[in-house]
Amino acid sequence: MHNEEEQLYNKPFSWKVWAKMFPFFLPYKRKLGGIMILMLILAAVDMFIPLLQKYVIDTFIVPKTADGIIPVTVAAGAVFIITTVFTIIFIRIAIQVEVLFARDLRKKLFDHLQTLSISYYNTTPVGYMIARVMSDTNRIGELVAWGLVDVMWGLAYVVFVIIAMMVLEWRLGIIIVVMIPVMALITTWFQQRILRYNREVRQLNSRITGSYNEGINGARTSKTLVIEEINSREFSLLSGKFYRSAVNATTLSSIYMPIMMFFGVIAVALILVNGSGMVVEGMLQFGTMSAMISYAIGIFEPIQHLTRTFANVVATQANIERVSSLLETKPLITESPEVIEKYGDSFDAKPENWEPLHGDIKFDDITFMYPDGNENVLEHFNLDVPAGTTVAIVGETGAGKSTLVNLVCRFFEPTKGKVLIDGRDYRERSQLWLHSNIGYVLQSPHLFSGNVRENIRYGRLGASDEDIMRAAKLVCADKVIEKLEQGLDTDVGEGGDRLSTGEKQLISFARAVLADPRIFVLDEATSSIDTQTEALIQNAISNILEGRTSFLIAHRLSTIKMADLILVVRDGKIIERGTHRDLLAKGGYYRQLYTMQFETESKKNI
Repeated sequence: MHNEEEQLYNKPFSWKVWAKMFPFFLPYKRKLGGIMILMLILAAVDMFIPLLQKYVIDTFIVPKTADGIIPVTVAAGAVFIITTVFTIIFIRIAIQVEVLFARDLRKKLFDHLQTLSISYYNTTPVGYMIARVMSDTNRIGELVAWGLVDVMWGLAYVVFVIIAMMVLEWRLGIIIVVMIPVMALITTWFQQRILRYNREVRQLNSRITGSYNEGINGARTSKTLVIEEINSREFSLLSGKFYRSAVNATTLSSIYMPIMMFFGVIAVALILVNGSGMVVEGMLQFGTMSAMISYAIGIFEPIQHLTRTFANVVATQANIERVSSLLETKPLITESPEVIEKYGDSFDAKPENWEPLHGDIKFDDITFMYPDGNENVLEHFNLDVPAGTTVAIVGETGAGKSTLVNLVCRFFEPTKGKVLIDGRDYRERSQLWLHSNIGYVLQSPHLFSGNVRENIRYGRLGASDEDIMRAAKLVCADKVIEKLEQGLDTDVGEGGDRLSTGEKQLISFARAVLADPRIFVLDEATSSIDTQTEALIQNAISNILEGRTSFLIAHRLSTIKMADLILVVRDGKIIERGTHRDLLAKGGYYRQLYTMQFETESKKNI
């Protein structure tokens, strides 16, 4: 990841990359046009001030008279008012563009993430997605708004000043014209290197933040493994690299500014030396000399702004590359236009067209390989699961028990063959239709920020408190709720961190029950629940699953004796199938697993 980002940072400027952002610019073209016009006006006003200064010196100061000074004073006041008002307006517009542009881009990214398949989330770090949605969008929005301000004002001011100087006295103006390329080259050289060190600082800062976070979250593990010294040494190395990069960037900046000031002083000195002689000889008015000095002092600041902005444009291109890469990521599972037309999509569902789901599931000559795999997990696999059947999938950790469930839930699609639901290929209907009929309880359940009531109600948003408690009682979650200080109003914390894993499992179980799905998937749903509560839930599960098609992924074989069909998975392949009694009678791998677990549990109980 670091090498990939470094390559993005080092890419040259490309209009094709920036063109990808044009659709997001269009809604604000009037505001951006307004900023450009305001910058042109302000640059013209800034250029006009030394001319006004020249007029005052030549008309009032040199002749030592005040006749007619009132209109000039009014003009100066008008210039001040115009500058103040226009500055307020352009700052307001620029802030709006920055915030609104970043908002639109962030919303587009967030919506796009909702359409991506489960496989994307399995392979992409959360930090990567958060950085794209938050940091990168902010950086792009900031450059679009304020970069345009700097470029328009800087270019206009430099052009206006050069014209004014050449008109006033071209022999002095040529000094500045010659100095500008020199200053631009020096600025470019320094900015490239300062930018490189600042990139390193940002990268190292991200790594330090991650290391710091990991050190806190893993404090207990670090102490039990006695690796505090290793952690400290690694953190010190990162901090040292950060320090050196920051010092290098600061050192270059501290050298750059005096050099720029030196060349500015040289330019002013040359104008003073040459201009003074011209004033003495009567070839140049004193006011013109004063204006030329003001222009010489003021012209180098916009040149610095322009060079810095162009460097930031190239740097921000890396942010655009990353954002565009995410936006261009295609979901693994897509709907046909006909399906979208009838059933709707994630943001415009048409539930009135959704047919009832009964629960007959058929795997018809399925061959399947994971997108990042290199061999088939299933080959010519066939299985009929009539509505109301309970299918248990067992095997050792990492054996591939989730493959069938992933196919049933359409988190992945078959490489070859069909999955039929109620006699139709499920690709002929929408994922929304299917997912709205599935209740999924995970081994490591996720709760959303909010209280217990809100988390259970996600199963059916229109549910009453009575419905919520009824669902909770079915899975014994009511006992957990009664123990909580505020009952249903208890805040679960971020990701449910304020509750134990067992409590989270029970609440997520209640959420799934409340949805009243036709298909249930229980992935080690009672693995983090105490033995006594598990016994109560097992009885409740029998009632809950009655009449529904269900898939139980289990490690503890004692929990799936009642299944209508047990599939035994080993090394990603289904090697045995049958009922609990049939598989024990066969004396195969299932019997071996069952016997081993039975002996282990017996020893624990002694």
